[in-house]
Amino acid sequence: MLIAQVTDIHLGFDPDNPAEFNRKRLDQVLRALNDGPNRPDLLLATGDLTDHGDADSYRRLANAFSQCDFPVWPCMGNHDDRANFAIHFPHVPQEAGFVQYVIPLPEKRIIMLDTLEPGRHGGAFCERRAAWLADRLDEDSATPTLIVMHHPPVEVGIDWMNTHPEEPWVQRFAATIVNRPNIEAILCGHIHRAVTAPWHGTTIAICSSTAPQLGLDLRPMDPETPDNRPMIVADPPAYALHRWTEHGLITHFETADDHVMLAKFDATMQPLVRMLIDERPA
Repeated sequence: MLIAQVTDIHLGFDPDNPAEFNRKRLDQVLRALNDGPNRPDLLLATGDLTDHGDADSYRRLANAFSQCDFPVWPCMGNHDDRANFAIHFPHVPQEAGFVQYVIPLPEKRIIMLDTLEPGRHGGAFCERRAAWLADRLDEDSATPTLIVMHHPPVEVGIDWMNTHPEEPWVQRFAATIVNRPNIEAILCGHIHRAVTAPWHGTTIAICSSTAPQLGLDLRPMDPETPDNRPMIVADPPAYALHRWTEHGLITHFETADDHVMLAKFDATMQPLVRMLIDERPA
């Protein structure tokens, strides 16, 4: 199974512009997924779907996703609004007021979580959400499972976007997934950069954004002393491809820009390809 991921679309950042920069970047990624060699079985859109949470931006997002030849499953980020989202994505389940649901797959499953707390930039995971997740994990402790959420529960080193490991929501989430060996990975967004990290017996894979990215500067930041470091950069729009087999999850991070081809599989490369494949066990 091949699962694509996009995140931090921030549609509506430039709301009155029909040729909005963030929409162009999203369309570029969706074209790469639809028309490229790695068409996925489904697409996960992991939060900050819009910039202001307004209904019109969700309408335009639904229009953008309508070009996809595969199912699209979204979750909430801190820039999102559940009520406006539901107007244009009525098929996405909500449980007890949260956009949390299970995507059943052949011999696998994906659990989508909601880490939105209105008015807060960082993550949240209350007792009700934790109880719902615990029930889902208790009812099936064997099927290989991916957990998908917007906010990563791990420090990434970019000081102004860090999650503190002692935040109550992080500790509550960690306690909910402890000793659950069927959780194969946790997929996140929010950081606008590709990051991987081990965490509580599993792996966190953070996808980079379709919208502009965060600058990579791992120095501490003093909020009282502006130092002119780059905070937002316009690197190419990005996405992830998660190849999920019986052996586990393999994640590739990619951009939607054109790539300069330096070699191709033609007669001159055929001997190398044969040699490499022949080295493998039959």
